[in-house]
Formats: sequence, structure tokens, C-alpha cells
Amino acid sequence: MFKIGNVNIKNRVILAPMAGIGNSAFRLTVKEFGAGLVCCEMISDKGIVNKNDETLNMLYIDEREKPISIQIFGEEKTNLVEAAKFVDRNTNADIIDIMMDYPVNNFVKGKAAARWLLHPDKIYDIVSAVVDAVEKPITVKMRIGWDNKHIYAAENARAVERAGGAAVTIHGRTCSQMNDGVANWDIIREVKQAVSIPVIGNGDINTPKDAKRMLDETGVDAVMLGRAAVGNPWMIYQTVNYLETGVLAEEPSAREKVDVCILHLERLITLKGETVAVREMRKHAVWYLKEITGSNKFYNAINTCETRQEIVDLLNQLVEEVERRVLVAAGAV
Repeated sequence: MFKIGNVNIKNRVILAPMAGIGNSAFRLTVKEFGAGLVCCEMISDKGIVNKNDETLNMLYIDEREKPISIQIFGEEKTNLVEAAKFVDRNTNADIIDIMMDYPVNNFVKGKAAARWLLHPDKIYDIVSAVVDAVEKPITVKMRIGWDNKHIYAAENARAVERAGGAAVTIHGRTCSQMNDGVANWDIIREVKQAVSIPVIGNGDINTPKDAKRMLDETGVDAVMLGRAAVGNPWMIYQTVNYLETGVLAEEPSAREKVDVCILHLERLITLKGETVAVREMRKHAVWYLKEITGSNKFYNAINTCETRQEIVDLLNQLVEEVERRVLVAAGAV
């Protein structure tokens, strides 16, 4: 266990904020597999300040998800402060995170988010203004730098700490790398050594052993998993279990994967209605199935589904085929 501000985090495995994925249905499903903290998908400060209905709907939190962090992003201090105040006073989030690591060009052109990594003083100014305006702990998620020539990770983390930030998450790539190349864990270690607030490491954690290695090599307080948990919430459980016991848990069966996929679908329907949920769930269903032998022939059919029942029928059909193959291999058929 460790703490972010006054918030107790029961273990060292955290779900990353992921745009277009990290809604309440997904987060709750992952939370039930043991994540110590879950983070919502990033939310626009302007959308919050302007009371955009779609944006405000993204602030929904199921009490079972807690503790949870809401991540906000924007281009300038005033809107970030106002958005943070709204989140602080009108949601049941435990932590507010400021996003400074998104590498997509349309954010860069507006000098938003990641551009602040070039200016530690700007980071201090923004974070201190938000900290002064709210009661909830403030954290920052950032990359190690803008590009290989502009890496100010330790300076930026110290700016967050001086400003009153409660923790910092470091993704081990630069913004210019996008998601290419290898995450630089050496710089993550430098950040951990530079500050006294909790540091969360992110980048290239694809297995429970990777998580253990990052903790050992960098000394970070926790690890943040993103893509590795998409369609695979068992990765969260396996990582927590491995860190606590040293034992690698077994992989789930096809039936277990399908059952959780259907649970995820039901929660998404409750959250967004069947039409929207089914269309969003198509990609998730494919991710749940990707390691199941023979599942690839179902992908096209799943991607044309319009109803809950169509997806459920296809998933059950796949499981029946898998179980039949097992019986044949065992000589039982």
C-alpha cells in the first residue's frame, strides 16, 4: 500500500487513462481484477467549463471503482483551474490528474499538454494554481521529454513537487516517439531519485515480470498499465498476484474470457444504451478474443453486430467450438 495525498492505494498496480477506452464500464471491470487505482480517459477542460453534455457524462463514476483519478487536459491555466474546481466539487473522484503527455499533433499545435514539458516553470505555475484551487490531491502524468534533445524529466517532476503535486507518473518515451521505440526506464529512475512524492512508472509493461523488473530497476512506487490490460483485465490480477506472491497465475479459459466480455458489454449498455454500446464493444470483443485459437474468423462478424444478442451469440458459438476441439483432442468425441 502507498498513499497519493490522503488517498490510500491498496497495491502498486494502476490502470492508465486511455482515450476512447477508459469509461466506467471498462474501469469497473478492471477494478474487479484488483487494480489499486483506476484512471478515467482524459477529459477536456473546455468541455467541462462549457458544460458540454457529452463531456459531463464522461465524469460519471461508479462507487465500486474507487479510488479513482479523473484526468483533465487543456491549453491554458484558467480553464484548467476552472475544470479542476468543477471536478473537485461535483464528482466523487478521489484524485485529479493533469495530462501533460499526449503526443498527438493537434494537441501540440495548440501548445497544450505535452508542450509544457519544455518549460518547468510553466509546469510549476499551472500545477500550483490548480493545487491552490481544489481540495483533492493533484497529480501529473507526463512523458520524459519533448524529444531526445529536450528531456527535462527530473526538473519537471521537481516542479510538480514544489507546486504541491501529490504524485507524478512518468511514461518512459518522449512525445516525438509516440508509442514507438523502447521506453527509457533509466530516466524514470532518475525522476524517482529526484523527488520525494510518489512516482508511478509507465511504458513497456507487458507482463507481470516486466512490472516487477520496473519496480526493482527504477524504485518507483507503483506501475501503470495501459494497453496490456485492454481486453485482458487478467493482466491486472496476474500482476498484483505476482508482485505479492511471486507466482504467475494461470491464463483464463475461453469461457472465462467470454463471460467477462459479456459482463463488460452489459455494463456498457447500462452506461450508454444498446446501440452505442454494441458499436463501441465490437473493438473490445475482438481484443478479448485475440489470444483464443480460431477466434480470428469471428472478427468480421463481430464488427457488423448491431445488437447485444448478436454479439453474445457469436461469443458463445466461439466457446462451443473451442470446447469441442478440446473434447476431440482428448478423444472424448
